[in-house]
Amino acid sequence: MSRLTALSAGASSLALTFSLLTPQHAIAHGYLNDPPSRAFACQKGLNKDCGGAQYEPQSVGETAKGFPATGVPDGKIASGALSQFAALDVQSATRWHKTEIKDRTVAFDWYYKATHPATKYEYFITQNGWNPNAELTRNSFDLTPFCVIDAGGRLPTDSPQGSEGPAREKHSCQIPADRSGHHVILGLWTVHDTPGAFHNVVDVDIVAEAETPDGWRPVGNITPRDTLWVGDKVKARALMGEGESAEFSSQVSIADEDEGKPENWSFKLASQINDAHTLVRAGVRGDDGVIAPIKGTNTLYAKQESGVNRYELHMDLIEDAQAELAIQPVGQDLELVKGRATLPLVVTGNRTMNVEATVFDSSHKSVGAAAQVLTPGSTTINIDLRSAPGDHQIKLIGVTPDGRTSRQALGGLTLSGEGGGQDYDAIYPQGMETYTAGTTVLQPADGNVYECKPFPASGWCAQSPHHFEPGSGSDWQDAWILQ
Repeated sequence: MSRLTALSAGASSLALTFSLLTPQHAIAHGYLNDPPSRAFACQKGLNKDCGGAQYEPQSVGETAKGFPATGVPDGKIASGALSQFAALDVQSATRWHKTEIKDRTVAFDWYYKATHPATKYEYFITQNGWNPNAELTRNSFDLTPFCVIDAGGRLPTDSPQGSEGPAREKHSCQIPADRSGHHVILGLWTVHDTPGAFHNVVDVDIVAEAETPDGWRPVGNITPRDTLWVGDKVKARALMGEGESAEFSSQVSIADEDEGKPENWSFKLASQINDAHTLVRAGVRGDDGVIAPIKGTNTLYAKQESGVNRYELHMDLIEDAQAELAIQPVGQDLELVKGRATLPLVVTGNRTMNVEATVFDSSHKSVGAAAQVLTPGSTTINIDLRSAPGDHQIKLIGVTPDGRTSRQALGGLTLSGEGGGQDYDAIYPQGMETYTAGTTVLQPADGNVYECKPFPASGWCAQSPHHFEPGSGSDWQDAWILQ
């Protein structure tokens, strides 16, 4: 398979000089995976307007150890006082997605992008009566951690130091019995062999309840967030030890526009469950103990003899059959100058979509890509190309913001002119998760080609652009060699 070409730039002797002059040091990175940290919820799309946090949640909260006596200043607890993550320090009662805590025994689960030995883990929670609209300070929290895990200086994964992977074990901690509703949990990972620690804040809604005297146990919620369309279906899946219970599961179909309103389909589903069963109920408990459905969030309850442990909501959404997406033909050959060109790609559609256009060479390697929001009508996407003359394909993918509808289109393109003079495997950061030792990438920002270092440094090539982006990251020399 032929390789792509790019401009010749730099010399390997220069890369060697950089390598000799730059001290090699390791950096730890990680984040709370479950329940998701505020930053990881940004990457998952649950939080919006997060700044750089959505791209590298593993770097958020990296600060000096010593909290609460020393360490990060008040008002910067969420970001770790890192300016590129300052958006996470914004605090209000409605700003961030809240993870429902349905069981007071929580298994905190970390994920590591670069492992280092750990001294300990501590978990703090906001005080009763805290102000969710005030910035997070030490006064917001109960400064006695409700859970402490002694890590003893051990690596938190089964993988070598500096590698990526999930935690070896989860931390089973008990949420204080007197906390309920909206709170912030601060998870603190103290690194053993550096001066640093990682602060991860988790926004939670503690809805855990104890079993009532009459035997009802909370086992889930019908939380209506989305407006549904006629023909959509929503199902409350009753889960037991051996899987789903068909007997206690319920499904409703949306018959008209009014039923599709969030509060109405939630009420319809809760009512159907109550009409069909006596051992499971949906609704809100009144002072008299009666569980009745409401037009809003309905709690699901089950008695032990039902065997139901929990409920999950499943949405069966119809797609928008009328949605269209197309590439307008490229009228003439596009000329490369030293292997570079910009393609003004015109795309049309009749729905708002998040679109991504990628150009592939004859070997099906990506030689340029760009993403943009398409509003109904026509728009131009400018794609920077780094390739060689010849026939190419343009792949266009569009997804509606609600995720229920996707469209694809394929077009052709012929590049003429001149190619560059240096081989590479990929254009950074496309396919970053696949980079291994020996992978060569073109850095569009400077036109240079970089080679991923041998193991164990190769593990950093697929990690945080903030630290390891070739040519510009703060520690790029730890991972890359300039060609």
